[in-house]
Amino acid sequence: MKRFARFIPLVLSCLSAASTEPAAKIRAAAPAELEFQERVRPFLKQYCVMCHNARLKTAGVALDGLDSAATLAFKNGLWEKVLRKVRTGEMPPQGLPKPPRERSEALVAWVSTALDREAESNPDPGRVTAHRLNRSEYNNSIRDLLSIDFQPADNFPADDSGYGFDNVADVLSLPPLLMEKYLAAAGKAAKMALGRVHFEAVLQRVTAPRDASQVQPWQIQGSTRWRMDLHSEYVFPAEADYLLRIRLRGAPAASQHETLELRIDDQAVHTFPVAFQPGDDDEKYRRTEFRLPLNAGKHNLQARILTDGSTREATAGGQPPESAKDSITVDWVEIGGPYNMKSPGNVEGRRTFLTCATQGRESCAAEILTRLARRAWRRPVTAVETQRLMKFYRMGVAGTHEYEGGIELGLKAILVSPYFLFRVERDAPALTHGATAPVSDLELASRLSFFLWSSIPDEELLSLAENRKLRQPGVLEAQVQRMLRSSKSEALTVNFAGQWLHLRNLASWHPAHKLFPEVDDSLRDAMRREVEMFFQSVLLENRSVLDFLDSKDTFLNERLARHYGIEGVRGPEFRRVELADGQRGGVLTMAGVLAVTSYPTRTSPVIRGKWVLENLLGAPPPPPPPDVPTLQEAAIGKTVSMRQQIETHRSNPACAACHAKMDPIGFALENYDAAGKWRAKEGGFTIDTSGTLPSGQTFANAAELKHIMRSHPEEFVLCLTEKLMTYALGRGVERTDKPVVRAIVRNAEAGDYKFMSILRGIVESAPFQMRRTGGASVREGAHVAD
Repeated sequence: MKRFARFIPLVLSCLSAASTEPAAKIRAAAPAELEFQERVRPFLKQYCVMCHNARLKTAGVALDGLDSAATLAFKNGLWEKVLRKVRTGEMPPQGLPKPPRERSEALVAWVSTALDREAESNPDPGRVTAHRLNRSEYNNSIRDLLSIDFQPADNFPADDSGYGFDNVADVLSLPPLLMEKYLAAAGKAAKMALGRVHFEAVLQRVTAPRDASQVQPWQIQGSTRWRMDLHSEYVFPAEADYLLRIRLRGAPAASQHETLELRIDDQAVHTFPVAFQPGDDDEKYRRTEFRLPLNAGKHNLQARILTDGSTREATAGGQPPESAKDSITVDWVEIGGPYNMKSPGNVEGRRTFLTCATQGRESCAAEILTRLARRAWRRPVTAVETQRLMKFYRMGVAGTHEYEGGIELGLKAILVSPYFLFRVERDAPALTHGATAPVSDLELASRLSFFLWSSIPDEELLSLAENRKLRQPGVLEAQVQRMLRSSKSEALTVNFAGQWLHLRNLASWHPAHKLFPEVDDSLRDAMRREVEMFFQSVLLENRSVLDFLDSKDTFLNERLARHYGIEGVRGPEFRRVELADGQRGGVLTMAGVLAVTSYPTRTSPVIRGKWVLENLLGAPPPPPPPDVPTLQEAAIGKTVSMRQQIETHRSNPACAACHAKMDPIGFALENYDAAGKWRAKEGGFTIDTSGTLPSGQTFANAAELKHIMRSHPEEFVLCLTEKLMTYALGRGVERTDKPVVRAIVRNAEAGDYKFMSILRGIVESAPFQMRRTGGASVREGAHVAD
């Protein structure tokens, strides 16, 4: 027995641990259960189960059977919906007793903690399928890989959108027509990159846009005369001679002491005295032409009218009246060529990749193609893949009898490879199906580059990933900062903000000219630029994202400032402008947003309210029922106001619930017409912008609505973070991602929700840096033309 005595303490300790472990679990769970019984269950019984019970089961939800915390199921997404509806004040609905705010906040806190605890015990970073490059990513990748100004994807079929963005992998299919486009684009890109395109001489006409940005009123001897210049960019395909022909249009009486001047890249290259005489319609007085040599690439053209002894009329602006007889404009510029090509195009690009000491030999070709494939495929290239590329090189040499013909065909093979067209993340063979693991440094580099640049990684980022340094302390954050400082980060503004705020719809927004004669291309472009520059300001200056809701500044030029009724802004250049009152400030009151949420003939409080719910609050209403009656358009503003029409419309109980959420927000913006211009009346009716939110909060106008939204920012910041994460991941935010979103928002709250805090939280999150295994992947070393 003695020899067993020394094991007795060990056995007793094990028995003790076994007997106390359940008690420890009970003690750990007790606070959550206690809080459920004291706070959650009474809340549900008092405010929820009257509708959501086993008998009525309103909206398919029954909550009367929940008698303990253990009976709550967190995996079906129900409690995420409950959390949002209680947090926004949508539940209990209007007409039923509302709980005190502190009780709602206590329920929200308990449910959030429970959901987050469940996510911690069962982490799931999600999985992105094979991700085809969308049109913007394709264009940018071609630009950065080959140093050519070529945007072939502009002619590709439009990309489908999912969750509000066109970079969502699940909806980016590959129809046969697109594959044909890829083949043609790869061939053209390869020729342009090597300067092997044999351009035929063509004649193209550039017409002056008839908008106010290029119209200048001048005072000459006490009378106003109108002059319209032409400003445009044109891509000259090769270093060669070009014909430039310019034609003027206008009344003969306007041509006294005027000179036409053509400037290219701000250098004067040609002048022409305007010599119209009354009754003289001879074309020789209206047209001039000449030739000059130009380098390949994009050049800025400016054809302008110079008038001696004239001064600009500071208060005038806009289009010259149709009845104005004393005007002269640049009608068009025709560009012919190229003639007498002097060297291949894309000289800069050729220098970038046609560099090795033994040009003309296979070893040099292998070096060039391997280097190009590494950048295009965003990873090192295997020896087997290089050999396969060299087969294309030899076929090209045999077909053209030229060394560069072989490089061209090899490059074409690189550009039609699935490794270029798709972002594919491979599963490690040792991992079981459904396991989670970090993505490789190379895959992380691609995720980061396509997130911030909509393009392939550059050399610095790719080298760090190859050497597995990207996850070293401070390296990833330093790369984020560097990439945001690059001009390529404008892609985040154009592609993310352009879709989040629906700015892309501005290009197709054409209001009725008779109702909105002031709207032209210049104003439409200014509307877009204001939103883009404001977004970039919040991003690059690391401002609070709450500035999107309300801000004391914006970016205007003279054209847009005049539209807003803001004085003191002169010239076409955009600059930061301080705002004096609450009429403007934040994206809600920017003309670009107000325009895309309107009809061509009038505003729509319903569309504007729905837009705010979807894009700023993350609470989209359900689709409308069928056969919804239309409004009586002819009566609006004459015999009835917009508000009266919609209030009659929503008297239908089937429509009332959704309209109660949308309409108050939309009515708050009714002081802004369909073009975003301020107004106090609609026809003969004074506009009523007051309203009540589902939470019970009231406001008198848009300024007070913005104040409420900024004072209770949780829903907006959660919505923005979800939108940004959807764009960053290229997939929808799932139930298992919600706790990550909440954690990012909680961490950002301490710093007043700075943009960089949210962006950094996304980049450092498990969904961005990890993935769940399972599903198809591309074989290692697969044939480039498979």
